[in-house]
Amino acid sequence: MTKWDTPELAASAHEGFHQFRDAEGNPYGSFEVFWCHPDSDAVTYGNMPGGGWYWVACFPGCLPDGEPVGPFLTSGDAHQDAMGG
Repeated sequence: MTKWDTPELAASAHEGFHQFRDAEGNPYGSFEVFWCHPDSDAVTYGNMPGGGWYWVACFPGCLPDGEPVGPFLTSGDAHQDAMGG
């Protein structure tokens, strides 16, 4: 069993859309945290380096603004990275 065999598949507080925050805590922009299975087409065809949790800058209903960042072991790790932590 690998670290990707038992992902954090249950709905999590970090999965979905969130807003970035500046140093004063003011919201701006938006990003999504999502799971990509290691056998998905996105991984197979080279859009992402492997299965796991990712984040990408985007607004709901719009195309992403850049490439996904990851993979991370947990959605919390992806969220923390997106927030600059």
